[in-house]
Amino acid sequence: MSDWILCDETREKLKKVSTASVATALYKRGLRNQFVQGVVPVERKPVTMVGQAFTLRYIPAREDRNPIEVFRDRGHKQRVAVETCPAGHVLVMDARKDSRAATAGSILVSRLAMRGVAGVVSDGGVRDAAGIGALDMPAYFANPSAPTNLTLHEAIDINVPISCGDAPVFPGDVMLGDGDGVMVIPAHLADEIAEECTQMESFEDFVLEQVEEGAAIIGLYPATDEANIEKYNAWREKTGR
Repeated sequence: MSDWILCDETREKLKKVSTASVATALYKRGLRNQFVQGVVPVERKPVTMVGQAFTLRYIPAREDRNPIEVFRDRGHKQRVAVETCPAGHVLVMDARKDSRAATAGSILVSRLAMRGVAGVVSDGGVRDAAGIGALDMPAYFANPSAPTNLTLHEAIDINVPISCGDAPVFPGDVMLGDGDGVMVIPAHLADEIAEECTQMESFEDFVLEQVEEGAAIIGLYPATDEANIEKYNAWREKTGR
């Protein structure tokens, strides 16, 4: 687990950038597989999800180990994860991309929201999707799924390295989610990615303004023409960005 702590300054910067910008910045560093494949927002939110990963790993359920009575166990890993995920973190669940059963439902996710958790990501199913979607806290999943997790999944490990939607997630990595999906930012890169993407968003806002005014893309995006670089610098000075 990383000892790095997400500071307020980096968190606020990341809340203003997109998964697309993060994907490009990570690609420049040779990281191609940091997008969580196959998950969508339960409901689109006006805020960007940002928080360090706290993980829960599921394995295929073996029938003799997962009767309904296991929920009487106060040490059940799913329940413990819900009660120990730190405020400001994101609970990330590895369900092996199997969404035929739920990995959580509205009661557990509501408890996470009440505890100040920043979001939830699962590459499996969730039940009571309407209730989860009504929360202010962002949540991402593969599909709605009514069956309890016990039918297919056994919660086996907390806060260990996992795969979520084919993306490697280490405890402490930064999860960033918007309307397009979720990116995983390795903890040691988060500060520099936040700074770089802040500048990328600034440049893309400038480009969009130019395009809406009729400018052609060639030489503008990317800015390979000196005249466009000069225009951008003047725009930054004018806008304070």
